[in-house]
Amino acid sequence: MKLTHTTKRAKKGMTLLELTVVILVLLSLISILFIGARAWKRGSDKAGCIMNIRNAQQAVRSYANMNAKNPTEAVTGLKGIIVATGSFMETEPTCPGDDAAYTGWSDTIPDVGTLWVTCGNADAAIQPTHIPGGGTDGGAAYAGW
Repeated sequence: MKLTHTTKRAKKGMTLLELTVVILVLLSLISILFIGARAWKRGSDKAGCIMNIRNAQQAVRSYANMNAKNPTEAVTGLKGIIVATGSFMETEPTCPGDDAAYTGWSDTIPDVGTLWVTCGNADAAIQPTHIPGGGTDGGAAYAGW
């Protein structure tokens, strides 16, 4: 009498259900990565915009200090004096969020606690956050500017 091998060997590989679960887990992890990268970019755009505003504030304050100008004093062509090759700012900055131009370039030395330029971003959801303090503290974050 001949004995036959009755145990079944397990097949190698994955079932379709296991493969689907693995793909869903990988897609979930990738989507979380994209959400995090988008949030990081928004934060870096905000920081870049605030630094541009800060540089403009420092440039106008430097000009005022070097030329004995008082806050709220009018200076004809102030933007042209501040933003020029070889001057306080080489080029006019743009918002890193969407390359919007800054607005508010006036011919008046700003009072302490008043911004000389603001972000020209047209998106109402983004623009208020592109100022020091996020626009919620009444200017306390830039009172010394």
